[in-house]
Amino acid sequence: MSAKERIKAVACHLSDQATKTPSAGLEKILQKSPDDIVITCAVRTPLTKARKVLLFFWPFANSGLDGSYVLELTPIPEVVNTKSQIDPNLVEDISVGVVLQPSASFVARTAVLAAGFPVTTGASVTSRFCSSGLLSIQSIASSIAIGAIDVGIAVGCESMSCHNDKPPKLSPMLMNHPIAKDSFMPVGWTSENVAGDFGITREMQDRIAVTSHNKAEEAQKRGWSADEIVPIATQWKDPKTGEVRQIVVDKDDGIRPGTTYEALSKLRGAFPQWKPTTTTGGNASQVTDGAAAVLMMKRSTAERLGQNIIGKYVMSTIVGLEPRIMGIGPVYAIPKVLEKTGLTKDDIDLFKINEAFASMVC
Repeated sequence: MSAKERIKAVACHLSDQATKTPSAGLEKILQKSPDDIVITCAVRTPLTKARKVLLFFWPFANSGLDGSYVLELTPIPEVVNTKSQIDPNLVEDISVGVVLQPSASFVARTAVLAAGFPVTTGASVTSRFCSSGLLSIQSIASSIAIGAIDVGIAVGCESMSCHNDKPPKLSPMLMNHPIAKDSFMPVGWTSENVAGDFGITREMQDRIAVTSHNKAEEAQKRGWSADEIVPIATQWKDPKTGEVRQIVVDKDDGIRPGTTYEALSKLRGAFPQWKPTTTTGGNASQVTDGAAAVLMMKRSTAERLGQNIIGKYVMSTIVGLEPRIMGIGPVYAIPKVLEKTGLTKDDIDLFKINEAFASMVC
């Protein structure tokens, strides 16, 4: 689609939206208040295939190929120094969402100080599996809302190259519990559970995966996400020759150009040990290294500091469900957050669902 065609499509969409009667909840949300929690900057690293290109994130770019000192916080200095131009002394807290990094609190605090923030800037760690980065946003937003801080940064990061996702050993009392033990299910198993429980066929998954890959390919070719990506200088070891050289990573490398249904349908099931064996390397996400960060404050603060407001944080909510089908969490969370905000499904222009497994998106 050309830029002209895209603009025309958006214009038609906005025209359609104008004919809808907004709910009372939407009218309230669209109003601007000095107390609104807003996002003034958002950046990320490229997302790379884990164990293919190790991202030695700033500030320890020369730590070597063993990955011992990997810090997934590259976007922090980018937020402060380049994009936002905010005074680092104004940033009171940085919340880092991370799952696999051992001793994460030590790493976060060290990285924040090394990034040039003053000792008065705090650092904390949040963790809730795949939604850890979102939890860090909720943490910063909540702190701002209650007046605990005025300016904060929320980060989400992971280096699956350097940290495995093997669960710890727990006592038999926990592991023998009929529901609690399912928390240790590999995520591929939970994907197959969803497919089996809800009648999600292999074809359904492959077709939605094709759509996802094709959209991502077009977005990358047209540079739609280029302005949010921070290029990373890192070391790469050629698996064939063993040669180590410096490279710059500036694009996501998990997108498969030219993906077709015919190609995906020929792939073998990734988890033959679990039925119905519909999940493959083509309709599931890769394991990834990457990080992202957003700068947050109240609207009144942003206006006073001359910050460009790019989004408004409205509401987060939390829903638990059976661990064995954990991927369908949005089925429960979306209606709950709509009810809390007074919104209806028709008020929403775009839903972005975690695409870890096509079975769960379906």
